[in-house]
Amino acid sequence: MDTEQKKTYFSTELLAWYRRHRRDLPWRRSRNPYYIWISEVMLQQTRVDTVIPYFNRFIERFPTTEALANAPEEDVLKLWEGLGYYSRARNLQAAVREVHERYGGVVPNTKEEISSLKGVGPYTSGAVLSIAYNVPEPAVDGNVMRVLSRYFLIEEDIMKGSTRVLMEKLAKELIPDGAAGDFNQGLMELGALVCTPRSPHCLTCSVMEHCAAREAGMEEALPVKKKAKPPRPEYRMAALIEGAGANEGRVLIRQRPQEGLLARMWELPHAEVPFAYASVDSPTPGELQPSIAALAERLAEETVSFEAERWFMHAEHTFSHIHWDMQIVTGRLSSPVLASATELPLPSHYQWLDRESMGQYAFPNVFLRILNRYFDSAEA
Repeated sequence: MDTEQKKTYFSTELLAWYRRHRRDLPWRRSRNPYYIWISEVMLQQTRVDTVIPYFNRFIERFPTTEALANAPEEDVLKLWEGLGYYSRARNLQAAVREVHERYGGVVPNTKEEISSLKGVGPYTSGAVLSIAYNVPEPAVDGNVMRVLSRYFLIEEDIMKGSTRVLMEKLAKELIPDGAAGDFNQGLMELGALVCTPRSPHCLTCSVMEHCAAREAGMEEALPVKKKAKPPRPEYRMAALIEGAGANEGRVLIRQRPQEGLLARMWELPHAEVPFAYASVDSPTPGELQPSIAALAERLAEETVSFEAERWFMHAEHTFSHIHWDMQIVTGRLSSPVLASATELPLPSHYQWLDRESMGQYAFPNVFLRILNRYFDSAEA
């Protein structure tokens, strides 16, 4: 079988398989380009099962481009809370505002226009154009590169830009006439369910018969992917600063800066500290003291005077480039007046929080876990 015949076989069999076996997912029940766009952004680096409830809540709260364009960013981040990679939500809202202002709220149906929107790269533009408008544009993600690498025995490193260009060209050539959306979704679906990263299910694969990697015994060796640099470790100390008097049962939180990592989200006061611990889950007071002193010094720079009382828990969180290893201690503000004052003479980006008001603030996952555990223990 020559190359063109292999391509035709692949496209025909994959499309037939997808139309028989595709999953019933909420964003597949509509050709609404706005809904498809939201789903594709949410699905980046996130599992389908995780995304479904987020997607449903998001479109219920923001059913139109106008609703999302006019929403306060805090509301958008709160609904995104737990999905991570919060720049996706900010870029999505910024791009939807562009759509609202420049295109009357209608998601563009040309590659040039949709690619000009903030945060919309080749994959997202290809996915929205093909699925919503049936435009024959490729949508190449990790699943697609894995499938194509194996079927066509492509041994180039998929982390290289040149390999992505090659994959996009190949994927576009494979799109059957009039079936761009189903074909692209079929490619993604095959990679997600059958042609998996480890232990691919070759015997149930619709294109197994002419898969070059299977024939060569290389299905588990492909795709070739250069290992990414591991995230940089950072040791951090965080404080659960407990209120008194009018603020009894509350803890102090602060808002992150306007720009940068987790911009404008809320967190517990914390600081990077240059110390590790012999036992992260039960550090001794002596081990904790240098880190507590470093945290207190950093908080003092924000005019927050903190005194630690006891170790509470250990937590970890990994971003794409940083790994936070955190120790959390409880404590009080040095001044009882400050701890009990309803109107805080503290920096404007600080706030007292109780469990009932958690729904008003968007927190990164790691702080949600800590706060929920803290309030659970307080109620026990």
